[in-house]
Amino acid sequence: MTLSPLDDLPIHQAPEVMRHVATSDRNFYDRYYFNCHPGSDELMLIVGMGQYPNLGVTDAFAVVRHAHLHRVVRASRELGLDRMDTGVGPFRIEVLEGLKRLRVVLEPNEHGLSFDLTWTGAIPATLEPRHFVRWQERVIFDSVRMAQTGHWSGSIVLDSRTIPVDTWMGTRDRSWGIRPVGEPEPPGIQVKNPGTFYWLYAPMQFEDHAILCIVQEDEKGRRVLEEAVRVWSDGREEEYLGRPEYHPVYARHPRRRRGHHHHREDRGALHADPARPPDGRHRVRPGARLEARDVPGERARGRGGDLHLARGRRPHVGHGGRGRTLRV
Repeated sequence: MTLSPLDDLPIHQAPEVMRHVATSDRNFYDRYYFNCHPGSDELMLIVGMGQYPNLGVTDAFAVVRHAHLHRVVRASRELGLDRMDTGVGPFRIEVLEGLKRLRVVLEPNEHGLSFDLTWTGAIPATLEPRHFVRWQERVIFDSVRMAQTGHWSGSIVLDSRTIPVDTWMGTRDRSWGIRPVGEPEPPGIQVKNPGTFYWLYAPMQFEDHAILCIVQEDEKGRRVLEEAVRVWSDGREEEYLGRPEYHPVYARHPRRRRGHHHHREDRGALHADPARPPDGRHRVRPGARLEARDVPGERARGRGGDLHLARGRRPHVGHGGRGRTLRV
């Protein structure tokens, strides 16, 4: 066992050095995810960085979509001895104030994309339900994730053009635990598994609060993971909004799927209308739209679209036939 600078801090959770996680599962990971946009479809930037202690690797990526340009930068290296070192080639992440402010940097490089951005959370970082899935006697998912909506400042350089970033919007999450990572293993009996199927993830930022909604179902429509909460910017206790519901609408195109994620009332319904990516997971994507149809009012930005609410009215909690449901 090899010591690292982290071992000088009183933070150990198991009788191991900090470089060693408490499981030998190759799929243990520890990752950051960020997205950044100006509240329109003009530009979308996504950034991620992960460490894989039992694979001995750390990697990072950035992808930007602007007009007709789609550009990706990737980097990886051996993880090394110091888990506090988040540098991966030209990438690095600095925690300026835990759970609140972070600096995300991609230094100038030959690929024509760089940035120096500071994240400030608009709501307290919120812990989501634990994600646990066992297939054919093996634990495939056992992970924890925290989510946060917030704002960005700094700049993005695309080719020779500098794009100022001033109070842009976005979401981030931090997750760690076990899930399939790296090169695929020989499947063995796991070849019988049908996959993760529906996966809806929709953080939405409003003026004084955010709504965090997550749903995952298996091939039989059983809920593996679900939550819908309102998180207030002023730090008051988060509000449970009930069971999130959605109704998928299948398009004719074999590689596309539309879904309506809604909680209905006479005034309208909250809808998510995402496209289905090639991996079969069902997410709200850039260009998707969330809205309470036929209701004019204030606008809130989500991870992949926007949401309209009756002016002066907040989403509220009602009582439906199966417990509480979020309505707009």
